Amino acid sequence: MRFRKPTVEPLEINLTPMIDCLLFLIVFLLLATSFNHFSRINIILPEAEGVALAEQSSTIEVAVQEDGSYLVNGISLASNSEAELINMLQQEAGGNREMLFVIAADANATHQAVVRVMDVAGKLGFLNLNISTVVPLGQSLPSQ
Repeated sequence: MRFRKPTVEPLEINLTPMIDCLLFLIVFLLLATSFNHFSRINIILPEAEGVALAEQSSTIEVAVQEDGSYLVNGISLASNSEAELINMLQQEAGGNREMLFVIAADANATHQAVVRVMDVAGKLGFLNLNISTVVPLGQSLPSQ
């Protein structure tokens, strides 16, 4: 009597349902995620007491990051040179030198980087110069 050898069928795992589930999760996470554009700049402003400013329609804001790099109205400069900073400020301001010029420097930025921005603003003839700060916790701004 001859017995047949049992044949073992090859084991196959169907990955299609798992891939479908992963793609569904990825799409769900992409739709549920909100993107914050302001998280690109991580500046810790120094603390100071002061008077809140009235909003002006046109301002130029120069952000000085901790590593000494500059952003003019949210646009990053390719280098930290004074010439590039002057060119960008002239481009943003045009001929209007009465715009509010705000320096938002990180509390850990070097003094030299902040002074360079102030010097450039003076050379270009800006009249309204402000330095951004935050009010210390537990204190409120005095009213005007």
